Amino acid sequence: MQISQIQPDVIVWGNAFPEKVRIIRFNQMGNSIKLTASGCENQRTYQLILNSDQIEQLQCTQTDDEYQGNRSLFKLGIESLRIALAYEYDPYFALSLARIDPLPHQLEAVYDYFLKMPRVRFLLADDPGAGKTVMAGLLLKELKVRGLVKRTLIITPANLSFQWQRELKEKFREQFEIMNSEILRTNYGINPWHDKNQVITSISWVSRIEDAQKSLLNSHWDLIIVDEAHKMSARSSDKKTLAYKLGEKLSEKTDHYAPNDRNSAQR
Repeated sequence: MQISQIQPDVIVWGNAFPEKVRIIRFNQMGNSIKLTASGCENQRTYQLILNSDQIEQLQCTQTDDEYQGNRSLFKLGIESLRIALAYEYDPYFALSLARIDPLPHQLEAVYDYFLKMPRVRFLLADDPGAGKTVMAGLLLKELKVRGLVKRTLIITPANLSFQWQRELKEKFREQFEIMNSEILRTNYGINPWHDKNQVITSISWVSRIEDAQKSLLNSHWDLIIVDEAHKMSARSSDKKTLAYKLGEKLSEKTDHYAPNDRNSAQR
């Protein structure tokens, strides 16, 4: 064995040791090596100085096939795979990632109904204060950890856009950007809807401004959540409002569609 082959984690054996040992650390002193190693069988720690003749008599494992990359990055990669598969073993995995204390009816809606659908197409109608935002956030989080959702659009009344942005960040650690006329103007010539994966926008703005709607409908979304969905309602099929027409077009631009509406719960 050559001195250059002595490295941490290399397994060596020979007359100098009563068993195979794994090198922990070493310090070269001229033609000798001060070695600290751990026994592979008895876990005993060995500290000794080996001269060049003793080193030559040692045998070691072949290191050519061992992993030579960054161990920290490898560990992070393994951890990311573990997290990606965690939902298969923990049916309420998103709860461990969120800062919420959910109520039973919220868990029932998300885990017993929403997630069991191959495509989430659900009208969530519940009383005011029942936590529809929490249910929507849980749905988003669970679909993301399953790898089913990357691009999410939330359409709300203009006065609720900031509230949705704040609650999703505080409760679910999800960062959403609010799309409005100013952002559309500053990105003239490109489609900002394509560049942002998590967006909140106003239903009144995007349904009335032709440029905003046109650029929006050129994008595909994995999940679209509509708050106060009754604002997209129409009196009849021949008297469709602008918001209703927008909702129809958006339903063709997404896999998962989840309108939230408190008014429907009161009917």
